[in-house]
Amino acid sequence: MESPHEQQQALLLSRIIANIEKLNEAVMMMNRNLQEVNIQNMNVELVAQMFKNYQSNVLFHLEATENLKDPL
Repeated sequence: MESPHEQQQALLLSRIIANIEKLNEAVMMMNRNLQEVNIQNMNVELVAQMFKNYQSNVLFHLEATENLKDPL
């Protein structure tokens, strides 16, 4: 026959295991969401790099054609 102490320990252990399983599910969901955010950030980074390159090319062209003017 189990002692009350063993029963209490088993109950606590089962609660800990259940909470760890819930925590694991939450962490997995957070990781999936972070992966989606990272994918979207890669797209934003690509567009930003394209704009930076475009801006650099425009500046080079304006300087080469001597059409670069001071800002108003």
